[in-house]
Amino acid sequence: MASVGFSNGVLVIASLMVVATLMLLTVFARLYRKAGPHEALVVYGFRGTRIVKGRGTVIFPMIENWHELSLELMSFDVAPQQDLYTRQGVAVTVEAVAQIKVKSDPESILTAAEQFLTKSDEEREGLIRLVMEGHLRGIIGQLTVEEIVKQPEMVGDRMRATCADDMNKMGLEVISFTIKEVRDKNEYITNMGRPDIARIKRDADVAGAEAERDTAIKRAEATRAAAVAKAQADQERVMAETLSQAKQAEAQRDLDIKKASYLETVKKQQAQADKAYEIQTNVMQQQVVAEQVKIEQVQKEQQIKVQEAEIQRRERELIATVLKQAEIERKRIETLAEAEKQRLIAEAEGHADATRTQGQAEAEIIFKKGEAEAKAMNVKAEAYQEWNQAAVVDRLISGLPDVVRALAAPLANVDRITIVSTGDGEAAGMNKITGDLTKMAAQIPALFETLSGMQMSELFAKIRTIGEKNAPPATPSPAAPQS
Repeated sequence: MASVGFSNGVLVIASLMVVATLMLLTVFARLYRKAGPHEALVVYGFRGTRIVKGRGTVIFPMIENWHELSLELMSFDVAPQQDLYTRQGVAVTVEAVAQIKVKSDPESILTAAEQFLTKSDEEREGLIRLVMEGHLRGIIGQLTVEEIVKQPEMVGDRMRATCADDMNKMGLEVISFTIKEVRDKNEYITNMGRPDIARIKRDADVAGAEAERDTAIKRAEATRAAAVAKAQADQERVMAETLSQAKQAEAQRDLDIKKASYLETVKKQQAQADKAYEIQTNVMQQQVVAEQVKIEQVQKEQQIKVQEAEIQRRERELIATVLKQAEIERKRIETLAEAEKQRLIAEAEGHADATRTQGQAEAEIIFKKGEAEAKAMNVKAEAYQEWNQAAVVDRLISGLPDVVRALAAPLANVDRITIVSTGDGEAAGMNKITGDLTKMAAQIPALFETLSGMQMSELFAKIRTIGEKNAPPATPSPAAPQS
């Protein structure tokens, strides 16, 4: 319980101390005064007079006091109610505007405080206005109306220079002094400008007349120049049009020449292409005929080879069945005899006789072989003699379908034929193709006559005569080989 009471006493003491501190701070805040940048505090008391500007200070009550002094710009009109006389004795009324403020240094602030600290703004402006009007009256009396009207900046400069000493004594400075208006009751200012106005008007009239004259001259010159330029432009235009027409005519001529040249070239190329097509067609037809002739020649050569093979077969058969067997038998007998002979005389004659005997045997064989080949050639000649005109005609006529088939072979490579027919004439539409094939087939007899050198009419006239000839004799059957 004692500890709780002790802690409560501490809290109470702490609370009292906080409250006392807050009260002291409140009192201190009430005693603390601050001066803004637009004002100054003039503090006076037991510490003397001091100036506080832009900061704060503590003012103790009962022993110190303070007043605010504005440092802001003061603007007011300076317009004396009485007329002001110029150096010429002309009464004028002048209205001006002055901007005045308290200087920022402490001495000027103290001086202004001595002069205006307890006065209101109206009283302070009234005192300053009286001073300004007095100086303005003295300055106007030294100037002419023309200088006042025409040189207001000079009046303002003189006013600032003249008032500077008096303003410094009051802690003030003149920021600007501007003349707003200058007037008089006798219209002096109005009449002052009339000579200038008349002169200016005269000069303006003269200048206008001169300008009109110059304008008329310039207009005439411009008109003349325009006429000359127009004439020159017309001439140049005519010349340009003439040149243009000439150029157009030349261009048209060159174009026509080029068109004619191109047309001639095209026609030549077309004619060459047409002629080349016809020549190529004829060449292809000739190639087709030549290929057919080659085919016939190949077929004939193949037939001749077949016949030669048949002759050789018959020759070999003859040789194998008759001559070869006889030759083999004779050779066998001779070989046996020669072998017996060789056996008997081998020991005496030696190797030389054997070689000589063998050479004689080979010569005999070659002789017999040549004899057999000669006989085969005779058989082949007899077989060729059996080929009469009928056989030749048969081979040629049997080859005609192949020639026609070769002529029509290119049509087999055509995938599709589109026929455009007007219906005019007998050979129109599909009949045109069959008609062309018929014409091509009709050329075969002429080709036959060219290749054979015989007229087909003569051949057909001889068919019966050729058919009446006797058939060739039958070939005798080969003799049976001798045992």
